[in-house]
Amino acid sequence: MPRKYYRVDDFRLAAQQRMPRVIFDYVDGAAGFETSSHLNREVIEQVRLLPRVLVDIRQRELAKNFLGRTWGLPFGIAPMGMCNLAWPHTDKVFASAAVDHDIPVCLSTFGSSSIEDMGKRASGNGWFQLYVGPSVDDAMDLVQRAEDTGYEYLLLTVDVPVVSARPREQRQGFEAPFRMRPRQFVDFAVHPQWVFHTLVNGVPKPANVVSTGNKGNKLTFTRNEIRGHIDWQFLDQLRERWPGKLILKGVLSTDDAVRIRDAGVDAVYVSNHGGRQLDAAPAAIDMLPEIRQAVGADYPLIFDSGLRNGEGIIKALALGADFVMLGRPFLYASGADGQRGVFRLVDMLKNEMLLAMAQIGCTDVSHLDQNVLV
Repeated sequence: MPRKYYRVDDFRLAAQQRMPRVIFDYVDGAAGFETSSHLNREVIEQVRLLPRVLVDIRQRELAKNFLGRTWGLPFGIAPMGMCNLAWPHTDKVFASAAVDHDIPVCLSTFGSSSIEDMGKRASGNGWFQLYVGPSVDDAMDLVQRAEDTGYEYLLLTVDVPVVSARPREQRQGFEAPFRMRPRQFVDFAVHPQWVFHTLVNGVPKPANVVSTGNKGNKLTFTRNEIRGHIDWQFLDQLRERWPGKLILKGVLSTDDAVRIRDAGVDAVYVSNHGGRQLDAAPAAIDMLPEIRQAVGADYPLIFDSGLRNGEGIIKALALGADFVMLGRPFLYASGADGQRGVFRLVDMLKNEMLLAMAQIGCTDVSHLDQNVLV
């Protein structure tokens, strides 16, 4: 009998039970003392929505016009590295959910599926997230592959000049590319289902950071190498090079947001990387209304970090986001119950949004603003 899931926490608990500790802590962990990660969720929970009455809410609209097209829902699947570690074929399931619900799914440079495979599965719903390693030429090769595959949306992630220390990963001996080490024998032994399915389907590896041609199989760059050499001049170069929609991910400063807007970038993605980078960073939701005020009412903003339910999505939209993305909840759902879990999560978030909109008297998600907040 399938397990019942009523909240994201239910997926998280089930994923913790099914996944080896080394994998779960990679998904669930954050930087330092994990203060920023916890703060993201706590501050969102403190935001209050104002109930309204005597509004005909029989018809409520969740479709959202954003960056040149109408999406079926106002949220998508954020870029995350090595998603297939949570459960085999997670990338494929994410692509299926994106197509089925008409939402975006963003493939990371460190994804466990190739740019080409994910582009084919996700069709026009696929976005590509770019990390720039030591070689700008190699990064531009990835950009070219994304363009050749038909991606229309490119996210440049800028909040990882270096990968921060994440103690839970370190304690469990997690490394990327992932290897099953003898020290983790007991961990794997008590999670035989994950081990069996992972071995049968092949241990996931980064699918996009291998150079081709005369460079052989040399990694373009590794997870812990410095990425902080790119600057505003590189942004100008990328803007000139990329013909589609360009989004900058990982922005918390109002000054940075304005400069990014003025550089011709199509959208700013407000995020503190889910608390996985700077443990002393502010809650991303606290910076969202300030950035909205700085860039103006009409400039496109995306938000992630700390969202765990439909009410949280509504709060982020009301505080200034035009669109939101969720990361960990989707990995919990896949780790807990594979495709059934991921599709159940999308339906759950959708239903939670509809319920909250009924309570606050809002019939169209595009009408959400600070008037629905206390």
